[in-house]
Amino acid sequence: MDLLFHIGRYFMLMGEVFSKPERLSIYWKRTVEEMDLLGVKSLGIVSLLSLFMGAVITIQTKTNIDSPLIPQYVVGFTARQSTILEFSPTIISLILAGKVGSTIAAEIGSMRVREQIDALDIMGVNSAGYLILPKIIATALINPFLIVISMFLSIFGGWLAGTLTGIISSSSYIQGVQYDFDSYIVVYALIKTVVFAIVIATVSSYQGYYTSGGTREVGISSTKAVVYSDVVILIMNYLLTQMLLL
Repeated sequence: MDLLFHIGRYFMLMGEVFSKPERLSIYWKRTVEEMDLLGVKSLGIVSLLSLFMGAVITIQTKTNIDSPLIPQYVVGFTARQSTILEFSPTIISLILAGKVGSTIAAEIGSMRVREQIDALDIMGVNSAGYLILPKIIATALINPFLIVISMFLSIFGGWLAGTLTGIISSSSYIQGVQYDFDSYIVVYALIKTVVFAIVIATVSSYQGYYTSGGTREVGISSTKAVVYSDVVILIMNYLLTQMLLL
């Protein structure tokens, strides 16, 4: 019953978020600020993880290919497919759920326990829309750019690891990256990215918005935001794969 209660309250909150909009100029300014806070400032960790992720995929793929009948370009092909289909959109989104989700929940949760949200409501401001909608728009807009950068850096990291260690030639790796490329897989990855971004922003905002108590409860809400965002992302990943690839 608790699950149904939270699902119902979540959708009621989303209804409040998209109703009674404030002035667009205010939303635009806050959206740009959120894009910088939640997206641009996550670029460092995304870049680092992507480089090493691509390097590990390349090395593991090469070391597990024992048959001389398998062409060398399969390493590049595997790195490309693994990165675009799953690792960049899903794994990076799970990482962002930890970094961005906890930030959102802590910010809104702190405002709740300090009664700042109550003050906004008293002044006639739609607090749910004012606080949450810019975060949803910002993450939905900026996360695809982060994932595209992640894809490039992951594939580049694989090329770097393969050529520097000598386990595969540059030409063979690039041939594999280009082999039988279908642009739909990029579209599929970006659709997943937008959905995951909305999940991170809304689930984390929900946890923060309904925080009650003090600073300890803010920490608990931040933890719940990360855990529940990851769970919903994994569920949505399965559903989107079923709908878009099968």
